[in-house]
Amino acid sequence: MQKLLILAALAAVPTGQPVLAQTVPANPSVAVAHRDLDLRTEAGARTLDRRIWRAVVAVCGTAPDYDLEGKNDVRQCRRDTRRVASAQADLAIASASRDQNIQVSSIRK
Repeated sequence: MQKLLILAALAAVPTGQPVLAQTVPANPSVAVAHRDLDLRTEAGARTLDRRIWRAVVAVCGTAPDYDLEGKNDVRQCRRDTRRVASAQADLAIASASRDQNIQVSSIRK
């Protein structure tokens, strides 16, 4: 009888990794182009901000609803990554330089 309980317990233990588990590069990054924007205008700055947000979402990824720790990690990643990318954008807007891309990289630990 005890052998059956042990076998039942072992059968209930998942073997292998879940389907959603993926290896994530240490610091994924996306280049945000802005050559086509006139950063001297409000519309250009808004468009750049939207592009940066999409890049932030792409490099930080998402977490399933049931993974609260993962959700918190993603939120923190997005907050920190957006802060760094926005600082780069502010510099680009200030200089109105259209020669360089803005590099958005995840700063996960």
